[in-house]
Amino acid sequence: MIQETVPTRYWHRLEDDRVQCDLCPRLCRLHEGQRGLCFVRACQGGEIVLTTYGRSSGFCIDPIEKKPLHHYLPGTPVLSFGTAGCNLSCKFCQNWDTTKSRELDALADHASPEAIARAARSLGCRSVAFTYNDPVIFFEYALDVARACRALRVRTVAVTAGYIQPEPRAEFFAGMDAVNIDLKSFSDDFYHRLCGGHLQPVLETLEYLVRQTSVWVEITTLLIPGENDSEAEIDVLTHWIVEQLNPNIPLHFSAFHPDYRMLDHAPTPAATLSRARAIALRNGLRHVYTGNVHDEAGSSTYCARCGQRLIGRDWYQLTSWNLDAQGCCTQCGERCPGLFEPRPGHWGSRRVPVRMSDFA
Repeated sequence: MIQETVPTRYWHRLEDDRVQCDLCPRLCRLHEGQRGLCFVRACQGGEIVLTTYGRSSGFCIDPIEKKPLHHYLPGTPVLSFGTAGCNLSCKFCQNWDTTKSRELDALADHASPEAIARAARSLGCRSVAFTYNDPVIFFEYALDVARACRALRVRTVAVTAGYIQPEPRAEFFAGMDAVNIDLKSFSDDFYHRLCGGHLQPVLETLEYLVRQTSVWVEITTLLIPGENDSEAEIDVLTHWIVEQLNPNIPLHFSAFHPDYRMLDHAPTPAATLSRARAIALRNGLRHVYTGNVHDEAGSSTYCARCGQRLIGRDWYQLTSWNLDAQGCCTQCGERCPGLFEPRPGHWGSRRVPVRMSDFA
């Protein structure tokens, strides 16, 4: 039987009988019996514990492009899962049914780290993704799964907002092979007003990942009409990625659809995504994508030197492949940044639910 409540390490006691969680920049200060904003970390017995270890809202095999990762094992299946809760409070959350859940009964699927790793290997998944909600908040479970996966040569992917403190950040990302960081805006006002957080910790996470680790990094920005889609903000954001990170980092501009507490905003027009992509390319980013819209040109990968289409995509289906066995352009020999197998995967757009009881 999996123990659902486990002790954690990133916290300390305060002088007023409360304890402070030191995992993320929220620094929640809790009395006995209280939960942090993330909902899954709580004060019990005078310490911070994780209350959802081994529990998930469900497991599915997805295409790796859905995370989205376009330069990491394209075309391959990834075993994906999440839990409940989140350490940000985004009013536009597209997965609000799990991230905002306050019902632990919704976490119906139980799985040990070893069972998850076995399932991924048995099902032919090259990787396991911590997704649907932010894996930072189930830190201990995610890292145990990552260790079990590495023992079986299965890679791990974190889809996260990067909202984490420096000390646990180093430990967390040491367990990951690839990440997609959700850079929600380049405005602290946006983060404060719509997410209940701040921009600077996310920028610091990105700088840390690019400068101090070998983790493969891609970035996603959800463009919301009237909030973070101005040409001025996109210009500043993309300049920062080029100048402070690396022009080879893939950037995904994704379309917003009305959800959760932002039903009064219109969906993002495809033209907005195309305009943002053009600005990013003009500013020196070499691999820029559009998502949540049907745009074959905007979802395909091109050679940064000669312009040949290296990987064609129609939604999550690969339609062409012009990389050699070393991941280089077949026309000019320029290496495409990322991790590529000698042949493309053929998983396509399928989404297949998985019963973890079969691998217990």
